[in-house]
Formats: sequence, structure tokens, C-alpha cells
Amino acid sequence: MMKYRNEHTNTVAAEYDKEQGNLFLEALPELLGKAEFTERMKSEIQFPYDIQEKSPQERRNYLTELTTWFQPMDYMYTLYDMLYRAMATTYQTKTVIESVRQLNEIYMDFRTGRERTLNYSTQAYSGAVLGVPGIGKTSTIQRCLSTMPQVIIHTKYKEKQFYTKQINYLVVECPSDCSVKTLAFNILSAIDRAIGSEYFTQAGSLKSISSSALTTRLKIICMNHHIGLIVIDEIQNAIQTAAKNKQTRPLIKFLVELTNETSTGICFCGTLEAEDLFMKQEHLKRRTRGLRLLPMKYDVIYRKFISTLWEYQMTLQKAELSEKLMKQIYDLSAGIPAYIVKIFQEAQTQAILSGKEKITYESIKQAVSYLGIEVPKVYARGGTSISDFAVQEIEFETIGVDEVDGSEIEVECSVVDESKVITLPVVSEPKPVQEIIIQTQEEPEVPTEATTKPVKRFYATQRGRKQTDRDKDDLLSIWKQDESAENFFKILETYQMIERRCF
Repeated sequence: MMKYRNEHTNTVAAEYDKEQGNLFLEALPELLGKAEFTERMKSEIQFPYDIQEKSPQERRNYLTELTTWFQPMDYMYTLYDMLYRAMATTYQTKTVIESVRQLNEIYMDFRTGRERTLNYSTQAYSGAVLGVPGIGKTSTIQRCLSTMPQVIIHTKYKEKQFYTKQINYLVVECPSDCSVKTLAFNILSAIDRAIGSEYFTQAGSLKSISSSALTTRLKIICMNHHIGLIVIDEIQNAIQTAAKNKQTRPLIKFLVELTNETSTGICFCGTLEAEDLFMKQEHLKRRTRGLRLLPMKYDVIYRKFISTLWEYQMTLQKAELSEKLMKQIYDLSAGIPAYIVKIFQEAQTQAILSGKEKITYESIKQAVSYLGIEVPKVYARGGTSISDFAVQEIEFETIGVDEVDGSEIEVECSVVDESKVITLPVVSEPKPVQEIIIQTQEEPEVPTEATTKPVKRFYATQRGRKQTDRDKDDLLSIWKQDESAENFFKILETYQMIERRCF
């Protein structure tokens, strides 16, 4: 049973796989596979079955639900994986002893004013997700994070009472005035919403509090609640006001200090304008590497997106999604998901209001005019189209159980396209677990997921037979001839079926 799967709240009680000394890392939920992630991210709309009998006003009102529709794409899983690893990286350095040491360093510096000596790890995650407006950065990040509990409450660890609240992530908007004080208050407010505290009220009551005192207080609070990741959204706000008040440097300096001194991960999110700031600051270049997202291409990804969306028509006459119509919508939206949905929604509204009750190119063009959508055809900054991400996952399925020396061996089959993968872990041997993987010669080798210990893996390729003649039980028949690992691998070596790789 995977952790926190049945929880429908943002706050959960801690569950540990193994109590090995790092309770914050051990309490994190497992990384979702692509299939489960897609299912949890998907958001469909349930329109009434008798929609044709509804009045024009009711049908136009139903169109507002299109804003809740969400179509998972491969780049979203890549982003989810990045955010999860960012949190895990933070907790790799956050043992209880490490947290106390960091807290003491900041507290003593606040009391005495002496120069701080950093004698602990500062390798927290720092990166950025930048993209074209309307591509879905903020909504995707929020949905990715919502698959994980925001707060984990620890009460007992290694049979000892231990109470603390671990905040896995926060999402904070960058202040439009580039003020360090405003950003600090925004983070305190986000902490209060997560755990029900009153840090914002307490800090706000101190009217004469200086920025340095406020930021020191914030750092201590961040460590007290073991915050794994802070997402700073709309970071381009720092660019837009930089030329006026020149406060960008203090703001970025504060975020760098927050990352270094608390080992809290930072992820910047915003438009491609923010790249100008990152490239000008030498110390930010390595800290802001990450995804640079561009709109969809006119390809199969776009076709799947628009085809799925096209099912939600509220007009009395259903328009057919022709190739010409798809191309016209793409040209007017430039492949930006938010614009595609808005155009589709407004085009139906105009069709219903005009009484034509059918989506046409004229209604689409009228919708674009009303919405004032103007998109550039070329983007100066480099990046990756959201159509270019491809995530392939191995899914294991148990196909049988065999016995060796009284011990059961589970046989799992993993299928990637047409590849067959069979895993035979030998549990009776005290040696490191060995896995046998059979793949078709045409397909690339796909490594299985790493275990907690380094293992040696053996890849066997069946030769000399067509794919239709291959039998996934071949290795089982070899095994049953003499149920010993030594004889098994000797036979495989004889038939030149072993390629040794250690990783």
C-alpha cells in the first residue's frame, strides 16, 4: 500500500518506510508513476446528457466550466519529477542534527552580530521554470504539487515522542514592488495558510521591524518547519520594476541567502522575460537552470489536445473538426493551450448569441477579435516546445510464481511497446539480487528502476528467431533444467545471451 493515497487532505500524519535516521526524507510520499500521475492530473467536465434541451442562457453558462478542464501532457510529468526531486534534495541534508546546527548558527548571528561561518551543506535545489504566458506553468505546478501532501505531522520516531510539522512546499507570488520585506511577509502568510499559525500577524504587529530582522525571523521559521521547496511565481515582476527602483539585487540576494542558510529549495516560475535578469547575474546562471517552455507545435500532440477539447460543444449543431479548422485555430492561438481554450469557449458563445448555433471560422475569428489575442509567431529566447517532451515508463505485471529450494520466486513481465521484460530475483541466494531482462533486438534497452542497493543486472537478447516465435517462458525452462544460479548463467553464457552492466 503506497503512502497517503487514501488521504484527501493537505495535512497527513507521517508514515515511514524505514526508520534510518532521516525522518523528513523517509516521510515523503513515493514518486508517482506516469500512469497514476496522469490519472490524478486529469480534469474532465460532465455536461448534462440533455444539453440540446437547455436554453441558450444555460448552455452559455455551462461553457464557463471549460476553465476547469485540464489535459495532462508529457512535459507535466517531467516538471512533476523535477519538483519532487527538488524536495528530496532538500531533505537529503536535513537530518535533525543538521537542522539544529543550522538553527543555532542563524540564532547566534542574530544575537551577537558576529560573522556567520557556514559549516554545513548548502546544496539545496535552485532552479527555474520559465515559459510563454498562457502555456500553463502556474496551473501545472500547482496541480503537480497537489498530488503530494503539503504538511506532514511527525509525532513519534524510533519509539520516541517527536512532534513537528514538516511543510513540503509553498507557492508564493513575487511582489510587484521587488521589496524584500513584502516577499518575506508573503512567505509568512503562505506558512500560516498551510499550518494555521499566526506568524504573519505577529510579524505585522512589529511596525518598526527592519528587513534584516524580519528575514532572520523567516529563516528560523523555515527551518523550524523544515520547508522543502518554495516556488516563487511571477518572477518576471522583478524585471518589470528593476529599471525603476533598482531593488532586484537585494531581492535576489535574499532568496540566495534563504537557500544557502536554510537548505530550502527555491524554484522560480515566470515568463521568459526573467531570463534577462538571470543571465545578467553571474551567481544566478547556475541557480536558475531548468525548463524553458514554448508552445505546442502543429503535430500529433496538438491534434490530441484540440480533438479532446472539441468534444465539449454546447451549440445545437456539432461542428466537425476538419484539418482546415484545426490549422486556423492553431494560427490564431500559436499553439498556446490557454488561448486555444479561450477561443473555443468564446467562439461557441458568439455562435449561440448570433443564433447560428454552430462553430465556424467566422465565429472563431470574431472570438479572437473580442478577446484581443495577439501572439508572436517566433520567440527570440530559446526553449523546448511542450510537444517535444516524451516520457516512457516500464510497467510491471506479475505473470506467475515459481519455487526454488522452497522459496517462492515472483516472475514479472514488463512491456514497453513490443519489448518483453522478465525479472527473476533469486531470493534463496545470499548474493546481490540479479535480474534477467529479455528484450527484442530491435528495441533499445530500458533499465529497470534502481533499488536501494547497487545491483548487477544481466541483459539477455534472444537471437535467431522472429518476434512472433519468441516465448517469454524460455528462461524459465532453462532454469527448471537445473535450479541453480551457477548453471543458469553458464547456459546463458554458452548461448551468448549475457551482456553484463553494473550501475
